[in-house]
Amino acid sequence: MAEHLSERTRLLWLESPTNPLLGLVDIAALSALAHQHGVKVAVDNTFATPYLQTPLDLGADIVVHSATKYLGGHSDVLLGLVAVSDDELFKAIKFIQNSAGAVPGPQDCFLTLRGIKTLHLRMERHCDNAEKVAAFLAAHPQVEKVFFPGLPEHPGHDVARRQMRRFGGIVSIWLKDNTRAAADRFASRLQLFALAESLGGVESLINHSYTMSHGSMPPKEKARLGIREGGLRLSVGVEDIDDILADLAQALQA
Repeated sequence: MAEHLSERTRLLWLESPTNPLLGLVDIAALSALAHQHGVKVAVDNTFATPYLQTPLDLGADIVVHSATKYLGGHSDVLLGLVAVSDDELFKAIKFIQNSAGAVPGPQDCFLTLRGIKTLHLRMERHCDNAEKVAAFLAAHPQVEKVFFPGLPEHPGHDVARRQMRRFGGIVSIWLKDNTRAAADRFASRLQLFALAESLGGVESLINHSYTMSHGSMPPKEKARLGIREGGLRLSVGVEDIDDILADLAQALQA
């Protein structure tokens, strides 16, 4: 990592877990390395939320969230959030916000503040359900691979155990049939999961990253990152777990 930092580097931008394949980075280690080179560290903490992970406590300088997702929690607001713990950095970012006019409306703020009141309750249920979904899919013959930090075989499992309180509500998979047709068939059969690019609402959602959230990415870059035509990202909601598992089971029938 150090070889990629130079005198021109001003910011190290991290995301953990990553979208859509839930890669983990050691925020504390990379923050310490960046600070040795005088580089600020920003972390996109949208997937983990402040309930599961607090990057400022791990050495990061800036934390950003798509508050549209878990913080709002009800799929009814568009909002971004920046958090810092340094007064001077706060003043600098606040000046840019004021001069650029990036000020949210009062209704957006109200909806997000309302959502934050139940964040801890929702995240516990998201995590409970996602753990069971990951275990179910890992044992299913139609699924080639499951990406979920809570699985011991996940390459970032130890990092997740160190820096996260639990493992989140997102589960991504590769179907054994790595085709667009197989992904479409699975998604279209689902009755409880809605097809959508978003995540973090109380309802379960499924995203075909190859054509949706990462549709504009060149095919070679998708292949390098493991974003496949037979890959899908599940945002596991807070519904009854038996209903969620039954829906997945019927949609995966050959």
